[in-house]
Amino acid sequence: MMKPNLCRMALLIVLLSISLPGVAEDGYQLWLRYARVGNPDQANRIENLLEGVILPEAQAGSYAILREELSRASRGMLGREPVFGPGANGVATLVIGTPADLDLLDKESVRSALPGLGNEGYVLERPDPNGPLLIVANTPIGALYGTFHLLRNLQAGLNPADFLPLSESPRITRRILNHWDNLDRTVERGYAGFSIWDWHRLPGYLDTRYADYARANASVGINGTVLTNVNANALVLTPPYIEKAKALADLFRPYGIRVYLTARFNAPMELGDLETADPLDERVRTWWKNKADEIYEAIPDFGGFLVKANSEGQPGPQNFGRTHADGANLLADAVAPHGGIVMWRAFVYSADVPVDRAKQAYDEFVPLDGSFRDNVFIQVKNGPIDFQPREPFHPLFGAMEKTPLALEVQITQEYLGQATNLVSLASLFEDCLDAPTHRPFPPSTVASVIDGSDYGRGESVMAGVSNVGTDRNWTGHPFGQLNWFAFGRLAWDPHRTSGEIHDEWTRLTFGTDAGMVAAITELLAGSWETAIRYSTPLGLHHLMGRSHHYGPGPWVEGGRPDWTAVYYHRADTAGIGFDRTRTGSRALDQYAPEVAEAWSDPRSCPERYLLWFHRVEWTHPMGSGRTLWDELCLTYDRGVKEVGDMRRTWAGLEGRIDPERFGQVSQLLAIQEKEAQWWKNSCLLYFQTFSRMDFPPDMVRPEGDLEEYKSLQFPYAPGIQPSW
Repeated sequence: MMKPNLCRMALLIVLLSISLPGVAEDGYQLWLRYARVGNPDQANRIENLLEGVILPEAQAGSYAILREELSRASRGMLGREPVFGPGANGVATLVIGTPADLDLLDKESVRSALPGLGNEGYVLERPDPNGPLLIVANTPIGALYGTFHLLRNLQAGLNPADFLPLSESPRITRRILNHWDNLDRTVERGYAGFSIWDWHRLPGYLDTRYADYARANASVGINGTVLTNVNANALVLTPPYIEKAKALADLFRPYGIRVYLTARFNAPMELGDLETADPLDERVRTWWKNKADEIYEAIPDFGGFLVKANSEGQPGPQNFGRTHADGANLLADAVAPHGGIVMWRAFVYSADVPVDRAKQAYDEFVPLDGSFRDNVFIQVKNGPIDFQPREPFHPLFGAMEKTPLALEVQITQEYLGQATNLVSLASLFEDCLDAPTHRPFPPSTVASVIDGSDYGRGESVMAGVSNVGTDRNWTGHPFGQLNWFAFGRLAWDPHRTSGEIHDEWTRLTFGTDAGMVAAITELLAGSWETAIRYSTPLGLHHLMGRSHHYGPGPWVEGGRPDWTAVYYHRADTAGIGFDRTRTGSRALDQYAPEVAEAWSDPRSCPERYLLWFHRVEWTHPMGSGRTLWDELCLTYDRGVKEVGDMRRTWAGLEGRIDPERFGQVSQLLAIQEKEAQWWKNSCLLYFQTFSRMDFPPDMVRPEGDLEEYKSLQFPYAPGIQPSW
């Protein structure tokens, strides 16, 4: 048995290790670390705020979660519990709830703000400078969101006087993570381990990670989760799996999170012994109605279905001679009586290779505008190909005035280095959301189209393909957490800036040291452009390796043409690029005239989209005065050098970041630099076989052997769709 003095010493060591800055962290707490506050003034402000917390009594539900969150925050930031109930001298310092819950919420300035805030908005205000700070909402979920808002700002080092009063509600009503998780726990395009859903042990065993996942989502306003892969398995619609999904839905409900499922279109044939899944067949319609009733009986707030149909071999209505509208409306009618929606993905292309795959979604869906039920959302990727490092915004945005569109972005970095590269997707998301579509009227943006403001729609959807897995830090790369965070913050308010998100996330994740925050936010601000420079600059796209999508493969050819790299870059001795103007595929005609006119001339087209829309000669003059070839070479070279700069910036933070995460990121940045060099070397050596031009003298010449690069194989790269 340990002696008393040794026992006390061991306890002291443990306590010191918890409270001292700079100790190792494993990343599990994400942006909810609630690290001990070192600034005495800030600590005093937080302590005074938590000296008398009044909130409705609740042993379970949202208020119980809210109470525990305040306790976590106080224990972490101050090392003590908050005081619940009137504090010293019976004074309340923080009051949280709805007017119906608390008699104290009688301030007219607060009450008057509530009608326009809906079920998820909130007010933070201190009407009396010497009185309590009020967090008031119409529902307990709104109060929970308001509490997370307050705690974010306090953890980031802000003084309440600097951000009060405020009222806020989400601009997008359904903010949903799409998990491409399979029932066997593999994750398609997942780079952070296996699926967090342990279907085998559900519903009896609820992993504590499920509640931590829900808490993280609620903290940034995400209110929905699609549990299963869009390449759907019909088994998830069977009674045993509905019961498993119910267990998750029950756990998520107090966090304001609804569960959604993916629907395999021919499920009536696979599960119902029908010989058809024809959406106009009355037996099929009855089957889906009964299935929806069964799901809602178990999960009353079930969100609805996400559907991938007639794409990449998935069954759909076209198999039965019907349209996308026929298929979507079948499911929409089934869930409509329960308030559910259908998200019908626009990522479609037929078995016949089109003239230009970038055009197919527009060609298939625009003629159907006005044919869909009101509770159908056409879910559109940010660009017209497939989550490439950079794409112009999808031409469908704004082109379907009678049909609500949902934006789908990818949080997992399938084409942006997967989980080995540090890339801020906040910049990518912002670039898409801010893009001017000029439809239905200037200056409409993608954000104003999807949030419903351009069309006066009440419901709206933004979806993100999740990067979450069983890795201890959730996302594989520690900086992958930023992209989950950024999705939530931009889904809540798509007009927020990436700079604001970088600053906020850095403060929450690494601390408030000004020099450190400045260094990391500068690193993040340029990271997306850097990744584009060393992988797919000047509008190049779809250059990755086949199937696994890991690393470069500009030489990939054979098989279906629009699954190859050569289909997209079209390099030969005369030039490079995909002509999408009126002399080529005419894909530019799918955009508003203002956009098409600006991008139709290679001399006026933004150089970031040049090779996306134009085929040009290797000697084409660029804005810098250099030839296209020289510009391409120097851009690849610049991207590699910038990763070196990122490594040096991070190295300069040693001692200011906890050792564990500092070491993880250091190793990953070393990998990223090697991968950037790999991209540069292999792509430029390959393209030089066509340009037949020398490399510019003011760059580091590519190294290695092209044939060796072409021979590399990665049969066990993570994230590949299983073949069994």
